[in-house]
Amino acid sequence: MRHLSNKYAVCFLLFDFCLLIFSCSTHQHPDKAIFRYNESSGLASLDPAFAKNKQVMWAVHQLYNTLVEIDSNMQIAPSLAKRWEISKDNLTFTFYLKDSIYFSDDACFEKGKGRKLTAQDVAYSFNRIVDKNTSSPGAWIFNNRVDSANGFKALNDSVFQFKLIRPFHSILGILSMQYCSVVPHEAVEKYGNEFRRHAVGTGPFQLVAWEEGQALVLKKNTNYFEKDSSGKRLPYLDGIKVSFYDSKATEFLEFQQQRLDFIDDIDASFKDEVLTKTGNLKKTWQGKIVLQKQPYLNIEYLGILVDEQNEVVKNSPLRLQKIRQAINYGFDRRKMMLYLRNSIGIAAESGFIPCGLPSFDSVNVKGYTYNPAKAKQLLAEAGFAEGKNMPPIKLLTIPIYGDLGSYIANELKQVGINIQVEVIQKSLLLEQTSKSQALFFRGSWIADYPDAENYLSVFYSKNPAPPNYTRYKNAAFDVLYEKALAEKNDSLLYKLYQQMDKLIIADAPVVPLWYDMAIHLVHNNINNFPPNSLNLLELRHTKKKSP
Repeated sequence: MRHLSNKYAVCFLLFDFCLLIFSCSTHQHPDKAIFRYNESSGLASLDPAFAKNKQVMWAVHQLYNTLVEIDSNMQIAPSLAKRWEISKDNLTFTFYLKDSIYFSDDACFEKGKGRKLTAQDVAYSFNRIVDKNTSSPGAWIFNNRVDSANGFKALNDSVFQFKLIRPFHSILGILSMQYCSVVPHEAVEKYGNEFRRHAVGTGPFQLVAWEEGQALVLKKNTNYFEKDSSGKRLPYLDGIKVSFYDSKATEFLEFQQQRLDFIDDIDASFKDEVLTKTGNLKKTWQGKIVLQKQPYLNIEYLGILVDEQNEVVKNSPLRLQKIRQAINYGFDRRKMMLYLRNSIGIAAESGFIPCGLPSFDSVNVKGYTYNPAKAKQLLAEAGFAEGKNMPPIKLLTIPIYGDLGSYIANELKQVGINIQVEVIQKSLLLEQTSKSQALFFRGSWIADYPDAENYLSVFYSKNPAPPNYTRYKNAAFDVLYEKALAEKNDSLLYKLYQQMDKLIIADAPVVPLWYDMAIHLVHNNINNFPPNSLNLLELRHTKKKSP
């Protein structure tokens, strides 16, 4: 048996001590308000430069801050920056930082005492994202957008500035992403590759310990700069404990036994136990827990490769616009939501821009509703009356959406369209869509930032795959898209977005399925924990009472 060195033995004892403190606030420490949740997919890093998925974003959001953030109304709000100015040409952005914001205490600083955040830290953090040595998956947010010559500048300790190559309306939304969290150079330099495990930020919580695959423990940052309306320093919680049970069954059991405070989404195997078909709590759960539902900036869709120069497309009936439209008319989205989704989500009967964004307009942008007669008519007009002589079409999907594919295939069969569903692993589907090898595929698009431009970029012809997996190309669309990037007036901007969305619906390179919902199961003793359209875990104002 291999023995641990004293150094590592001390580390494990410290971690066990942390778990003891944070494990059960209702017994050993009833005075401590510890928020507990589970990450069944694990956690790869606490480094903001690698905040590419929900698990990392949630943790990073507790530990760090960004210059600006998204408020509950999906509007840009101050965070580290108290205000900002934009030049008349929409190219230069100047941010004025708030006073007295400090990094949490850490051994990387002189005497272990956290120092004051400065504009130099912002410049360092942003440069680190685009530095090839960092290999950040978030480098795309600034590449080909920020002026490489002028780049990011600290004009003094409290003023930060950067310049764009060309106007880009959505840049403030990008700055709210967790990639743009501000980190101190001392921590990156001291810990090197281990910085992923040694988070040092300005956020509402700070790292206590992280035993990968076991638990992550955070405690309140008692020097956090934000206060509530009465002047009380945030956060209210004393700490956070994250577990890493990979079994959804175990997660659900832990929640039932009140060892977890909430569950994000409900596994398909438990949906019918908890929810009615109309998406409400069943009677056995009413009064015991709270069901939270919120429009979530994610659209589920079927993508269609439309590049007619591609050999995969040339001989496929999907090259014809009317066939693509027929597919959109040929199945009942509302019935699909009721029976396959327990009404979690909204049938996508408008455009590609999902419900939850201010530019969404179901009146102005009319999508596809169930109309089998229209589908048959379009099929006949395309030369395949009643589906005669029409070759079968293969639909690629991943295992968890196999039932969805079968439902759509059965519906389309009634109008004469033969769909063959092929279930493959997610990694293979991503590879094939990225290489333009998948003709018809299931996809989803989750907002990187709360702006419809993020969804419309999926169809801009100058974008590669990703994000333009369908290889859609429309000159009129591109003109509108480029015009929108420089538009400051929101009402005019939304009209441009809606014009683009109408073009997408008419050309039908995609089959919108549903606009998603974030769904949470929460225990009754958790307050001030509202969901949001980005499904970002927000705990600064959350309160927890003893059950």
